[in-house]
Amino acid sequence: MSHFDTPDKKIHQGRNIKRFREMLGIKQEGLAYELGDDWNQKKVSLLEQKETVETDILAQVAAILKIPVEAIENFNEEQAMNIIANTFNDNAFNFGTIHFHPVEKLVELHEEKIALFERMLQEKDEMMARLEKLIEKK
Repeated sequence: MSHFDTPDKKIHQGRNIKRFREMLGIKQEGLAYELGDDWNQKKVSLLEQKETVETDILAQVAAILKIPVEAIENFNEEQAMNIIANTFNDNAFNFGTIHFHPVEKLVELHEEKIALFERMLQEKDEMMARLEKLIEKK
């Protein structure tokens, strides 16, 4: 069994929150602010260290990050890599674990990534605008 074979590997919800937060360019302080008055950077840091997160907190974080709760509950890097690799298997040449895809499929995948990145940037800009308004009020 190689180090890649870890079917029973637990999903770490706190780490997933951190991954999604970082992908969206949101700092711990920003997430803490959105979660409410009883939250701060340290509390978010502790949250991100928890393997399992309370359902209500998970729902709040998912709403703030504008992602499905299931993304945080189920995201596993190894599974994600397998899904990405298998997405195009119908049109791919498979050489062991290396997949070669037709150019059209790679371009399509690239365009999807660009669209996702643009959406993430837009959400970051919206979050920054909200934070700037809050700073102006103080």
